[in-house]
Amino acid sequence: MHQDSTNTTGTDAITEVCRLTKRFNSLTALDSLSFKVCRGDILGLLGPNGAGKTTAIHCMLGLVTPTSGSIRIMGLDVARHRRNILARVNFSSAYTALPSNLTVRENLIVFARLYGLKSARDRIDTLLELFEIEETNDRLTGSLSSGQLTRLNLCKAFLNDPEILFLDEPTASLDPDIAAKVRERLQELQRQRGLTMIYTSHNMQEVEQMCDRVIFLATGRIVMQGSPAEIIKQSQSRSLEDLFIAIARNGHLYQTVDNHEDEPCGSE
Repeated sequence: MHQDSTNTTGTDAITEVCRLTKRFNSLTALDSLSFKVCRGDILGLLGPNGAGKTTAIHCMLGLVTPTSGSIRIMGLDVARHRRNILARVNFSSAYTALPSNLTVRENLIVFARLYGLKSARDRIDTLLELFEIEETNDRLTGSLSSGQLTRLNLCKAFLNDPEILFLDEPTASLDPDIAAKVRERLQELQRQRGLTMIYTSHNMQEVEQMCDRVIFLATGRIVMQGSPAEIIKQSQSRSLEDLFIAIARNGHLYQTVDNHEDEPCGSE
């Protein structure tokens, strides 16, 4: 695991989600979620496909408008201060497409300018080397393998030196060797910068290695939360993977968590 269950960051919440609900017509994707993420922690958002993980991240990024509820990031309300927040956070997904007719460097230069970085050449070189894709510098992005594209997205995500990084299955398309290297790089950057990460993955061994705390979602509700070790013990499961399978098949059996427990609702 990334570290033990003791929360070294105390009550310094950098992200606060209060009664977050999102409905798409008759489908309730998120059902009154409340949780907080402390500065410097790595939080895993876990659950089967359709549980609401990506919708929750998109709401926190301001890409999807909640039906009700509120989200505060770095003390700012997302609905009112999205532009200011986005300058200080970033996002990476194994499934995000970048313009295929630009070279790797051209793509990163475009994003650097969007983030307001005036001189990013050295930073781009450093990130390409860090994620071991410096040889792709002048190649068209459309010619890259899925693993190279994943690492290019991670380079993009670190361009603006974010305070919070949202990672949606960041190693899904990587072979075991490269995935291990990426996890090492992410942990190294997290330690160096006190970076907060909100992390989704279907790789439960990865989650145990990376995450301080995890939240299991099923049908848009929180069903379990705590450190990986705590919820394995609480559920009397042999592993996070066994627990994941049980929740995927019988999520209602674990719905013992009050979504409003320790509710971080507050006024600006």
